Amino acid sequence: MAQLVAHHTGSVGVTGSNPVSSTNEHCPAAYAGQFFVSWGGMDSPIGALRVVGGGAGVSRVCFAGEPLPIDAPSDYPAAAQQLAEYFAGERRDFTVPLDLRGVTAFRGLVLRELAKVPYGRTTTYAELARAVGNPKAVRAVGSACATNPLPLFIPCYRVLRSDGQLGGYRGGVQAKRYLLELEGIDV
Repeated sequence: MAQLVAHHTGSVGVTGSNPVSSTNEHCPAAYAGQFFVSWGGMDSPIGALRVVGGGAGVSRVCFAGEPLPIDAPSDYPAAAQQLAEYFAGERRDFTVPLDLRGVTAFRGLVLRELAKVPYGRTTTYAELARAVGNPKAVRAVGSACATNPLPLFIPCYRVLRSDGQLGGYRGGVQAKRYLLELEGIDV
């Protein structure tokens, strides 16, 4: 499992703000207060991906068409290499450090629990809500998954609806289906 980096001070973020819920919650163009060192892009079987990282680790994965939270291009080779190995079927766990600054305390809790779902397994939004100790928070868990800044590294695509249906995915339902099938899950 990848190492998660988060800071707890009431809300997980910078100066108490929650940039994930402002502007475009998926990959905000202005990620207030966070310093990004670099980003790099890569082609993948689910489309172009861009990975943003800094000194504390990978902080964002953007799908094609999503704005980057920084302007200056650079490179984040370790994350891109591990993603390439994953797509080639050579990697099941990620080891790059992950930076969750910028997500709320509850979303951070959900994402850390979600990171425990192993390769080739799925869970449901309801099971995830129970796992974080709030079984009535199914919709909030769904929102945390939908705004996951690190899809692929934190596998929100492994979360299904309680009726067994795929549910949504920021990268698109076809990408979710592809990722599950890559891991040997018949959907």
